[in-house]
Amino acid sequence: MKKRLSEAQEFEIMKLVLDKFLWLGFGIMGFGLYQMYANETIQIGLSWMVAGAIILFLFTWMIVKQYEIIR
Repeated sequence: MKKRLSEAQEFEIMKLVLDKFLWLGFGIMGFGLYQMYANETIQIGLSWMVAGAIILFLFTWMIVKQYEIIR
């Protein structure tokens, strides 16, 4: 028999999971910025920053899709 979560419990779990995506995206973008500074090659660092931006875009898309946020 499966237990059902309330909406508040489901939202709290979703916040925890999506918060990890947020930290991961900003961490990857920060690593890309570091690569641009340390190696002085813009192309490698920029590719890391684009990867971080894609993760942040996925984060936003998941929130909008899950909770139907109207703009």
